[in-house]
Amino acid sequence: MRDSSGMITVAGSRSFHDTVERVCAGVTSAGYHVFARVDHAGNAVEAGMDLPPTVLVLFGKPDVGTELMQDRRTAGVDLPSKILVWEDERGAVRMTYNSAQWLADRHGLAEAGTAAARTLGLVAQRICEQAA
Repeated sequence: MRDSSGMITVAGSRSFHDTVERVCAGVTSAGYHVFARVDHAGNAVEAGMDLPPTVLVLFGKPDVGTELMQDRRTAGVDLPSKILVWEDERGAVRMTYNSAQWLADRHGLAEAGTAAARTLGLVAQRICEQAA
């Protein structure tokens, strides 16, 4: 599901933990590197607050990211790429990532940068579909 903000959300059918693990495995099997997992729910607990399970997976591949930044250096603000794995209010697992078109439009990418953005979008799509 794509919304007007440029985010694409994919419904998962597995447990939250399994989905996070499958996203990370999908990143690696696609030849990308998992730079970090940010446990937003765990951080909320440390702050004395409550948040349903929410993990941000940061990933990338230097040659793809560099192509984006060679086109428009400002693309670096949206790198590394991200997939947010989260549970909604009903406990359903979701995965959300930025669309390639949003990235290209946001930074005014030319042909080479747009192609790199499409590559990232297709990789994120495949990872989420496989993790679902």
